[in-house]
Amino acid sequence: MFEADRIETDADGRIRGSSDVFILTPKDPARGNGILLFEFINRGNKRALQFFNNGAPGNDTRTMSDAGNGRLLGEGYTLVVVAWQGDVPRGDGRMSCALPGYVDDAPTRIAAEFIVEDEATRVLPLSTKTGTRSYPAASLDTSAARLTRRRYPDAPAEEIGADDWAFERNDGDAAGLGAGDVMAAEQAIVPCARHLHLFGGFRPGWVHTLEYDAEDALAIDVGFVLISETLGFLRHGGAGNPLAGAIRHAIGWGRSQSGRAIRDFLWRGFNADHAGRCVFDGMLPHISGGGKTNMNRFTNLVVAASPEYEDRANPSDQFPYSYAESTDHVSGARDAILRHPGTDPKVIHTQTSSEYWYRRGSLVHTDTEGRDLEQPESVRIYIRASAQHWADTRVAPPVKGPCREYFNNVHTAPFFPATLTLMRRWLTDGGAPPPSRIPSVTDGTLVGAEDLPGAVPRDPRHASAAGRERSAGSRLRPRLRCRRGRGASAARDRRTPRGAGAGARRAWQRCRGAAGADGRGAPGQLHGWNLRGRGMLFSFMGSYIPLPETPEEAALTGDPRPAITELYPTPAAYSEAILKAVCRLIAEGFLLPQARAEFAALSARYGAANHHHRI
Repeated sequence: MFEADRIETDADGRIRGSSDVFILTPKDPARGNGILLFEFINRGNKRALQFFNNGAPGNDTRTMSDAGNGRLLGEGYTLVVVAWQGDVPRGDGRMSCALPGYVDDAPTRIAAEFIVEDEATRVLPLSTKTGTRSYPAASLDTSAARLTRRRYPDAPAEEIGADDWAFERNDGDAAGLGAGDVMAAEQAIVPCARHLHLFGGFRPGWVHTLEYDAEDALAIDVGFVLISETLGFLRHGGAGNPLAGAIRHAIGWGRSQSGRAIRDFLWRGFNADHAGRCVFDGMLPHISGGGKTNMNRFTNLVVAASPEYEDRANPSDQFPYSYAESTDHVSGARDAILRHPGTDPKVIHTQTSSEYWYRRGSLVHTDTEGRDLEQPESVRIYIRASAQHWADTRVAPPVKGPCREYFNNVHTAPFFPATLTLMRRWLTDGGAPPPSRIPSVTDGTLVGAEDLPGAVPRDPRHASAAGRERSAGSRLRPRLRCRRGRGASAARDRRTPRGAGAGARRAWQRCRGAAGADGRGAPGQLHGWNLRGRGMLFSFMGSYIPLPETPEEAALTGDPRPAITELYPTPAAYSEAILKAVCRLIAEGFLLPQARAEFAALSARYGAANHHHRI
């Protein structure tokens, strides 16, 4: 929890931090709608205008292109960002904050994991990402550290000798462009406590793990204090407050890592400022799954949340997982994300099919034994079926990357402004959103991993070819079994860190939404998971498996699924099917009325190239 007595203080005995702050508000306060939309930024990047306005992605929001369609601005919202992530350095326009360290700071043994997908990489920051602060090594002596690699997460570790790597960085111009040298393109390898140099290069796809003694930890949870106190001032402060009297309600939004931050912010009680005043009235966490942030010392906040292949030791998913109170059947602990009745906000939690595969999304609305868990009346949970964790707001053809299938490119951008509108009406008019739309254990739409082979059919393209490669469902069978209460064995396989509580050490019961007979999680040929070339799940990406275009193609390839021209014989039939679904979603409030024109324009592309090799 918050170790205030161990955090460095200034000369007056106060914990001190500072943050970049961004405010975009109507020039004429009378044109504002009284709603402050706060973005819990992801890794220092501002993205609200991209996701709510279809604006261009970027951090320097100054042009009409950044404003996109202008929806938020035209409706009178005030946008606010306060940087909270202390391990994000300046660069690329990112927002950052300065946080204190600890008075009892001392070298501590930590581990960093590296997976690359190319053969050229030799040097990486210890944080694994250039845009993330690394915890420096206390010593440059490689014999005092340990570097290993594994072909698979559970494979035996191969030692990498202390003479085969160094704590070093590459200064200069690896691309040969002459940057930093007016005479020639040169490089310099120099000692550096924040970088790893593997002389022979990283093996693509292998899991490399560095264990070393680190120092210079930050009190990163002070970032939550910066949010709480800044928003408390903007909502309730007087002198010097640029928004004085203009804000009636505040809504927080965050996606993925910052969606987890929202859940942690609420659980730890930061939705009250120092005077006990409510900070946010509504929260919109998106694609957070069942996780929270982990803000222990030496936490790397940008590390993903323990998928199947990578980052399995990261404890992002720890009890409690649900907004509703429940009991961890392993530890006996009873808890809930919403446990502060005086300041808990209304919540609309949205997630995709990917979260049920990678982010333990079922635990948001089931207990730890896999039973449906009724949510508080102040909570709604909606699943965007067949979508993947990351969905570009721009329509684009799918790409394949290092996976067996193309990445899922289902278009979900129009749902973001509608979800915000649902929350705004809930706060201002008292109009409750539609009931939660989630798969259920009771009605059989949410199944345990042990039932997965019957829920996901064989790869339809290979179903009729005897002796061919096993299907996606079959390949996943051994690894996606239902696992309960293994206790210490879960720690041994490094799914959770040493020292975690019993509830965190347990291996998770993972439930998946059932698929239809033609392999679809919902209408289409899109899934929330994808596979690496050698078979294990690839982090957070979904898959797109094209339908045959004609019956002749289906017969030629042995694909038992209906062809596109059988499902939608004409462009008009295609558009009609899409707009029928759109109109139903508009009527229910999940899309805004203007979404109809957007989807009508997209549906008019029937027969256009949606695939780099298809016509």
